[in-house]
Amino acid sequence: MSKVIRESTLTCPECGHTRTETMPTDACQHFYECEACHRLLKPRPGDCCVFCSYGSVPCPPIQQGQGCG
Repeated sequence: MSKVIRESTLTCPECGHTRTETMPTDACQHFYECEACHRLLKPRPGDCCVFCSYGSVPCPPIQQGQGCG
């Protein structure tokens, strides 16, 4: 099994602001507030979490091929 990457850079689709965050390993993160424009990010249809939708790296369960939820 390959090493799980725990850091992902989120990019706000509203203002383009980026921030690197540490992802939880035991749960999906369904909401994230952009610190610049304060838009509440939610997963896109078909994605399990904000990291899969807006991050540079998908969440740990997806990286491990387990799926989310």
